[in-house]
Amino acid sequence: MATATRVRLTPELAGVFFAAKPTQDAAEKTSALLQENHDNHHIFFNDEGFHNHIVHHLLAIYSLGASPSTISKGYDTNASYQLPPKPIHDRLPLDFADSAIFSKHLGDGQYYHDYLLFFQNEISAKGYEAVILEYLFEGDERAEDLLIRLFAGFLHPLIHLGYAVEYAQPALVAEALAQTAVHSAWIGPLFTESETLAHPPSPPSSKTLLELASDARANEKLRTSAHWPDGNKIRDGILVRAPSEMTRLAAQWTVDPTPASLAQKTAEMVAFAAYMTATAQHAPQQVKMDFYYMHAINACPMFCGLLRAAWLGDAQKARLLEWKGRVDLALYVSRGAPKLRYDEVTAYRPLKEGLGSTWEGLFERVCEMEDDGHASKFVRALAFGESLCQGWEGESFLGLRVGDWRTVANMVLDSVEGAEQKWVRGAGFEEAWERLPVRERGML
Repeated sequence: MATATRVRLTPELAGVFFAAKPTQDAAEKTSALLQENHDNHHIFFNDEGFHNHIVHHLLAIYSLGASPSTISKGYDTNASYQLPPKPIHDRLPLDFADSAIFSKHLGDGQYYHDYLLFFQNEISAKGYEAVILEYLFEGDERAEDLLIRLFAGFLHPLIHLGYAVEYAQPALVAEALAQTAVHSAWIGPLFTESETLAHPPSPPSSKTLLELASDARANEKLRTSAHWPDGNKIRDGILVRAPSEMTRLAAQWTVDPTPASLAQKTAEMVAFAAYMTATAQHAPQQVKMDFYYMHAINACPMFCGLLRAAWLGDAQKARLLEWKGRVDLALYVSRGAPKLRYDEVTAYRPLKEGLGSTWEGLFERVCEMEDDGHASKFVRALAFGESLCQGWEGESFLGLRVGDWRTVANMVLDSVEGAEQKWVRGAGFEEAWERLPVRERGML
């Protein structure tokens, strides 16, 4: 049985998307390795706050049909450079019951294991669903602050929590909430000010994310608000040089708290994340996916796992979805709001026709390659996106058609497999593409 301190996957809990029902052997191997990671590693692998992706990677390839030996290989590849746990600070996890003490160490990775122990105790006493509702959706100052932090770090806490709920693993929920606690909250004004602008008496906007991205590109102040030298292009660029323009744009994407609106807007969000990432290319340079845009699509299966939780209300789900769409728009702007070129997808010819002709071949290929979890999450998210959006084929908000999703998966794997530079970091900036060679066969 899975507990607040023990990971235990079962084949019956295969997540929102899986290639085939996992085997018992794969479930046991993945559980054991996730337990080892839980007990022996920090959530960051260096003091700069770079994220430990072991949970993300192993659950992605587990759902795509990886064998126990492949799962072990994936773990070994990424376990070697992880940080060990930090010492617990005396009675601090117990003292976190005091909200003032709880808040004192937020945003500090040195206290990850203190928060982890605290949330393990909370989950053991109350159950993980009740703890998520209390610490993220209660509506008090603490919950509002943590909900903002959930969307920090290029969505890594959100991805982690989504995985935890998708696979019903209380120990991973504790990791996700502790990870949330040690992230910063500087992105808060994007969400709070957008919500203020979006509320009545302003009439709700009917604009799609694709239309709003086009508006962002047409707004010179917004398009140029992030500069190449900026350390963090949302924090140091957009929110300094064009904060009101960004929040006014983001406020125009709204979700009604109804099942129909949630279903349509979820499909729109997933499709936009994939479209933005796939079409932000720079011919004649080689096809590369933007490292930051990629997180918008990679988060989608796990995010949808959260949206399917019966214990979350429609208003809570609508708020989560609005925030996800708005942060995706900010991500788009932060890399220079590049022109999105759909013909990059329609004209693409895969380099490996055999393995790329079916999803099964793509799953096998990405499970076997050396990866830190980004590529495998990407391919899984694209396969999930295709299945999710099939019921909306022909709608203008989609961007991608049914066959395009597999083409994009080929673009991803062709661009990372064996590549010295796997991703581009800043697709709308000329500087990001300067050292990339021009394309060869199959890459236009």
